[in-house]
Amino acid sequence: MNYFFRENISLQNFKKDTLAGKSALITGAGGFLGPRHAIALSRAGAKVFLLDVNKEGLDSCEHKLVKENPSAIFESVICDITSLESVEKLAINLDNDSEKVDILINNASINPEMKNLNAGPSGRLEDYDLDEWNKEIDVGITGTFICSRVFGSRMAERNYGVIINISSDLAIRSPDQRVYSPTESFEDIESYKPLGYSVVKTALIGMTRYLAEYWGYKNVRVNAILPGGVFNNQPKHLVENVKKRTLLGRWANENEYEDAIVFLASNSSSYMTGQSIIMDGGRSI
Repeated sequence: MNYFFRENISLQNFKKDTLAGKSALITGAGGFLGPRHAIALSRAGAKVFLLDVNKEGLDSCEHKLVKENPSAIFESVICDITSLESVEKLAINLDNDSEKVDILINNASINPEMKNLNAGPSGRLEDYDLDEWNKEIDVGITGTFICSRVFGSRMAERNYGVIINISSDLAIRSPDQRVYSPTESFEDIESYKPLGYSVVKTALIGMTRYLAEYWGYKNVRVNAILPGGVFNNQPKHLVENVKKRTLLGRWANENEYEDAIVFLASNSSSYMTGQSIIMDGGRSI
């Protein structure tokens, strides 16, 4: 098999007015994929609200968004989504400004640093730091619940809305820790993928189904995307090990999920709810 990366992909298959008149709120906008979600939605005509607790991340997201879509309409807000009070305050401020959130992208999550086993506490189950566990659960599960509750209830009142949860292929399969080993053996694993990430991403599938059932009669659609590994200059042995386990023989490029986001956010998926779209290059098969 010829393993390769697909470079310079341009994914703009939706019209510029596909989401005209709609507003989308993206949590964790300052993260790795947050800017790509913002770019995709703004190109399709939506106004985007960029949320993150980190100002530096928001500034970076703004820069990337304006660079790729100079005509983007957006607002940036520093907000702690683990605080019900903070999210409620944001929603009330938007209400007072006659703004509405038609599309909620629950993107915020902590992808824990892969720590070397010789550099102190690692992702090994035996010494997985409890504070790290609590933080991952708080942001990835509680934060998603709070945002869905606050903005989803307003969608239900208007009888329209879309919620998209960003899960992971690690929600439907366990991480093969051998990919983190230069020799692909358990004896030489340099770092472990911690348990919390899989737990959070699995929970989002359950939340997707629950919310889809709960608000379906109110025309609020809830779906999830399960991305596979996205190339971001990972260690060479990790890149090669994952490629060998992926049917398409490569990692995803960061912009390969853009059309899926717009598809789920738009009326193109008007009869779709409660579903989880697996986009992992065939790795989970």
